[in-house]
Amino acid sequence: MACASFAKLNALSSQWIGQQSFSTRRGSSSTRRVLVPIRASAYSDELVQTAKSIASPGRGILAIDESNATCGKRLATIGLDNTEANRQAYRQLLLTTPGLGEYISGAILFEETLYQSTTDGKKFVDCLREEKIVPGIKVDKGLVPLPGSNNESWCQGLDGLASRSAEYYKQGARFAKWRTVVSIPCGPSALAVKEAAWGLARYAAISQNNGLVPIVEPEILLDGDHPIERTLDVAEKVWAEVFYYLAENNVIFEGILLKPSMVTPGAEHKEKASPETIAKYTLTMLKRRVPPAVPGIMFLSGGQSEVEATLNLNAMNQSPNPWHVSFSYARALQNTVLKTWQGRPENVEAAQNALLVRAKANSLAQLGRYSADGENEEAKKGMFVEGYTY
Repeated sequence: MACASFAKLNALSSQWIGQQSFSTRRGSSSTRRVLVPIRASAYSDELVQTAKSIASPGRGILAIDESNATCGKRLATIGLDNTEANRQAYRQLLLTTPGLGEYISGAILFEETLYQSTTDGKKFVDCLREEKIVPGIKVDKGLVPLPGSNNESWCQGLDGLASRSAEYYKQGARFAKWRTVVSIPCGPSALAVKEAAWGLARYAAISQNNGLVPIVEPEILLDGDHPIERTLDVAEKVWAEVFYYLAENNVIFEGILLKPSMVTPGAEHKEKASPETIAKYTLTMLKRRVPPAVPGIMFLSGGQSEVEATLNLNAMNQSPNPWHVSFSYARALQNTVLKTWQGRPENVEAAQNALLVRAKANSLAQLGRYSADGENEEAKKGMFVEGYTY
């Protein structure tokens, strides 16, 4: 239970603190502190290499880890039923796009997709490997109400995570994703922030112990009418807490990736911020909170339009950063693709070309070379959904 976990955390008299333990000197009643280095067993080198591979120049992550229910909502927008066959057809379209690996280094999959194959019998994970794309897996079990909070939520899924992660590794996954959220209109309460940070840290430690690079994602929702300064304040508090508990859980920073929200005003705020302003506030937050040991910052789009998400990423890459600053987009890569496809086999090639267009645009943004000239109106439409869930 969450409360029990925090009771243990707050027990300052505990004999175990971070990477330190206490032992008794033989023949003496006195105690001395002994440093005990703790690492992610045999996977340490592999974790670092995997994280570096994903955080490679000009490439980012394609997130297609929507739950079956959420994927069904997407399919419904083009008149398709939420069946396994339709979900498979759509994800096959995405994962078999020729040349995708030039712009995409990792793909986050839902559990169903990790175990699926193409209609010709080829495993999706093998399709990705051929393009030098690292397969990833969503491991959390979704958001539920957090008792004692201000109508906030917490992310479940730690029970059985170790055994599930081991199976995902056997299936070919090499990184993982766990999404929890923080709501500014709801406070956020200290309890919600601590629960989010502690859950992410435990998930990260368990993932690394089973060979999976953890994506650390405390999404600060766009909901609200607050100014960008308020978002910055909350983001700094959240990430301070997250890194505190990552360290307490002996997580290897070189073997993780971050998936933060960009620092923007609330979606209902009266004034919209420019890409340059968003870049300034976001990089300020990151430089204050994220150690340079972390190899990659893979931003979520969070309901921004396809063009907005790309412009903001491009603005953040106009000067060198301590980390690889890139993307891990779902809707901001898929929106035009889905509308182009319309569920029709004859549209598959056109839809795959649309995916390559968006992937290349964000690849250029990662390199700081993107221009919005020539973008169509569809790509400029916002996709914000209040209280969005996967």
